[in-house]
Amino acid sequence: MGSTVKGRRCFLEIILALALCGTLVSGRGTVSDALADSLSSVGGTLPHFLQEPEDAYIIKNNPIKLRCRATPALQIFFKCNGEWVHQNQHTSQEYMDQNTGLKIREVTINVTRQQVEDFHGPEDYWCLCVAWSHLGTSKSRKATVRIAYLRKNFEQDPQGNEVPIKGMIVLHCRPPEGVPMAEVKWLKNEELVSSLEDDNIDTRADHNLIINEARLSDSGNYTCLASNVVAKRRSATATVVVFVNGGWSLWTEWSPCSVNCGRGVQKRSRTCTNPAPLNGGAFCEGMSVQKITCNALCPVDGVWEEWSEWMMCSAQCERQRWRECNAPPPRHRGKMCEGEGQSTENCTGGLCTQNGKLMHDVKPQSMENSIDVALYSGLSAGVIAVVVLIVAITLYRKSQSEYGVDVIDSSALAGGFQSFNFKTTRQGVADRAEYHVKAHPETLPANLHPNYSTVEGKKTTMIAPNGIHTLMKTQFKTSAVFGHLGGRLVIPNAGVSLLVPHGTIADDTSWEMYMLINQEESSAQSEERCGILLGPEITYGPPGLNLSYPVAMTIAHCAEVSAENWNIKLKRQTKDNKWEEIMSVDDESTSCYCLMDSHSCHLLLDQPGCYVLVGEPITDAAIKRLRIAVFGSMEASSMDYSLRVHCVDDTPHAFQRVVTAETSRGGQLLEEPKMLFFKGNCLSLQVSIQDIPQFLWSIKPFTTCQEFSFTQVWYSNQQPVHCAFSLQRHSTSTTQLSCKISVRQVKGHEQILQVYTSVGESEKETVPFFMQADCTVTSQTGAKAFKIPLSIRQRICTTFDTANAKGKDWQLLAQKLHIQRNLSYFTKQKSPSAVILSLWEARHQDSGDLDSLASALEEIGKIHCKSLPQSPDDKETDFTF
Repeated sequence: MGSTVKGRRCFLEIILALALCGTLVSGRGTVSDALADSLSSVGGTLPHFLQEPEDAYIIKNNPIKLRCRATPALQIFFKCNGEWVHQNQHTSQEYMDQNTGLKIREVTINVTRQQVEDFHGPEDYWCLCVAWSHLGTSKSRKATVRIAYLRKNFEQDPQGNEVPIKGMIVLHCRPPEGVPMAEVKWLKNEELVSSLEDDNIDTRADHNLIINEARLSDSGNYTCLASNVVAKRRSATATVVVFVNGGWSLWTEWSPCSVNCGRGVQKRSRTCTNPAPLNGGAFCEGMSVQKITCNALCPVDGVWEEWSEWMMCSAQCERQRWRECNAPPPRHRGKMCEGEGQSTENCTGGLCTQNGKLMHDVKPQSMENSIDVALYSGLSAGVIAVVVLIVAITLYRKSQSEYGVDVIDSSALAGGFQSFNFKTTRQGVADRAEYHVKAHPETLPANLHPNYSTVEGKKTTMIAPNGIHTLMKTQFKTSAVFGHLGGRLVIPNAGVSLLVPHGTIADDTSWEMYMLINQEESSAQSEERCGILLGPEITYGPPGLNLSYPVAMTIAHCAEVSAENWNIKLKRQTKDNKWEEIMSVDDESTSCYCLMDSHSCHLLLDQPGCYVLVGEPITDAAIKRLRIAVFGSMEASSMDYSLRVHCVDDTPHAFQRVVTAETSRGGQLLEEPKMLFFKGNCLSLQVSIQDIPQFLWSIKPFTTCQEFSFTQVWYSNQQPVHCAFSLQRHSTSTTQLSCKISVRQVKGHEQILQVYTSVGESEKETVPFFMQADCTVTSQTGAKAFKIPLSIRQRICTTFDTANAKGKDWQLLAQKLHIQRNLSYFTKQKSPSAVILSLWEARHQDSGDLDSLASALEEIGKIHCKSLPQSPDDKETDFTF
C-alpha cells in the first residue's frame, strides 16, 4: 500500500514538472494561477524564503543582480512587472543544508539598464520571486530597480557672507537632483564639519549649515558636498569672514601744556583698540585726539630789593647791610636772584686792632676829624652820582622806545618802502604793525633805495613793506628777518610756507621778508585769471630781493591731480594787475619749478610777487575735493537751534576762514569735517537733514533738502558754500539733538555727518575747532628751520655737484628722491644739488623724516660701488644723520 502512495507522488511531481517546462519553453506562456492555488491546497509546509530580492540601483550601464533563496523548493522563478521572466534568463543552483537536511534552491537574474528604460508603467520597475514545492507556492517581496543618477548643478549654492563676531551664520545648500537622493556634508577649508563635535554648529536636515554665534575661528571657505551611489558633487565655495568692529579705548590723561609760558595746547588721545578692528571691521568713528587751549603761567625771575642802610660799626670794626629777593620774588619756576643777600665791610679802612680799638687813637684830634669829613664827603658824592646815572638811563630807554614805535608806525602809513634800524619791539607794538603788500620793484620811488645800518656789528639791509596792498585787516600774513643762514616762514593753519635756503641771501646782509594770503579780489581779477582757483593767492616779498638760490614755496591745493583730467597752471600777477601764465605743471620750464603732490604744490621761485595755482578741467572726470563741516549754535530764542553746513575747497586756508566766521558767532563744530569728491560733470550738490526726532524737534516744511547748482560749487574759488537748517524744540526740557546731515553730488559721492550734541543753555562754551602744536610758530631762522644739518647739506652738494664718468651725480640724486621731471631747470642752477635738497626740505617739512634721504644716499653709494672701480685715491662718501 505504501509503495502505491509513493508511486502516485512521483507521478504527480513528474506531471507538474512537465507542465511547467512545457509552459516556459513555449515562450511567454504563464503558469496558471489556478494550478498554483490547487497545489497550495496540498497539506504540509510551504516554501519559505531565506533571501528575498532587494531594491537596487543601476549605475551607469552596469546590470544588477536580483537573488532569491528558498527551502523546500522544487523551482523558483522571477516575475517582473507582472510577467514571468523566461527560464533561460535564470541562473539556479541547489545544495543541501547541513543542519536541517533540506534542499535549498537559489536563483539569480540580471536586470539591465535597457530593460528599465523600456518599461513604462505607473510605478517603478519591480520584480519578485515565486517558489514551488510539492506542497504549494510562496511569493517574495517586491524589489524595485531604478536607474541611479546625480545632476551636476546644485539647485542652490551657498553664498559668502561677512558677519560680525557673535552674529549668526546661515549657509544654504540645495543639492543637485539625483536618485537616490544625495547626502550632504559640509567642508570648511577642505576639512569635514561635524555638528557632533561642536555644539555651536547645527547641520540641519534641510542641508543648511547654521553657526549660532560666530567666532573668529569660523572664518574660512565653506563647501557643500553632495554624494550618492553614482557620484560626488561640490558646490561653489562660500567665503565667510567674521569681522570685529573697532572700539575706543579710554581717554588718556590730559598732557601738560605744550608751552612753559603763554597760550599753548593740551591734548589727550584714545586708540581704536578696544577691540581693534579685524578682518575689515569698521574703524572707530569720532576723533582719536582732543585738543584744548591752555594758559601756562610764565616764569618770573626774582629781582633784588634795594640794599638796606649800613648797620652801625660793630666792636669788630665791621658793618653789614641786607637785601631780599622780593622785587618781585621768583614765581612759576622763575630763577632765584644771583648774588649774596648780605654784605659785610670794614668800617675803619683796615685800622682796627684785635681788641676792637682804633690804631689812630694816638693821633691828634684834628687828624681824626679830617678823616671823617673826607669819608662822608666821598660817600655823598657817590650817592649823587648813582642817582644821576639811574635818571639818565631811564630817560635814554624811554627815548629809544618811543623812537622805535614812531619808526614802525610811520612806516606803516607812508607809501613805498623806507629803511630803518631794526630793533626788537614790544609784542603789542609788533601786533599793531600790519603789512599789506602786493607791489613790484618798479613801484619804488626813485629817491628810496635799500640802505645799510649796523645791528650787532653786522651790516644789514632792512626793507619794510608799507601800505601798498589793498587788503584790509588780513590775518593770514607773517614776516621775519633772514640772513645768510636762511630760514622758514609759515602761515599757521593755512597750508602755506616759504623756505629760504642757506646761502640764498648774501653774507653780512639781511632782508625782512614777508608772505601773505590775498583774501579779497574784484570780479574782474577773478575773470581775468581764467581758471578754477585750486589754492590761495600768495604774495611774498619784498620786491627787489637779490637771491642767490630760488626759494621754495608750498601751497595746499584741492585738486585730485591727474594729467588726463586737469590742466594745472601757475600764474603770476604783473605790475598792472594782469595775470600771466608762468608755466603748466606738466611742461618743462627753466623759469621756475613745480612739484605736485596729492594735497600740496611745491614751487621753486627766484622772483618775489603774487602767485596762484589755477586749473582747467579737461574731462568731466576732473575732481575737486571739498571739505564738509557742520556747526551749530543757539538762536535768539531759547527754543531755536541752527545747524549750518559748510562746503568749502579742501585747503586749510579755506577752512580756516570758515572757522574764523563761526567762532565770531559762537558756533560749535559738531562733527569731524569730512572730504567729498566733487566731479566736474555739471551735476548739482544736495544737502539734506535726516532722522530728526519728530516728537522732540520740528523743522520748517520744505527745508529739509537744499540744493546748490554746479556752478556755485565748482567756481566757488575758496569761498565757502553754506546752508542752514533752523530747528525748534518743543520743550525746554529737550537738551539733546541727534540727526544726520547728508551731503551728496547728484549721481556722485556722498558723505554723512552724524550730529549728536547738547543744546542746553548752560553749555555756552565753544570747543576749539582744531589746534596744531606749531600754531604759534610763524618763522624760524638759522639751522633750526631745516631738517638736514648744514654740514651734511654742504657735503652732499660738494659730492653730487661734481661731474664724473657717469654724468652729473645730481641727476641720480634727483631720481632717487623721486624728482624725475623738468631736470633742465636744475641744470641752470649753480648748485643743482642745493636746489634739489631745498625742494626735498619743502616736501618733507611736516614729517621731518630723514630716512628717505638717507636711503637714497645709501642706494646711490651702492650703485657707485658696483659701477666705479675703487682706488686708493677714491674718497668714500659717508653721510651720517
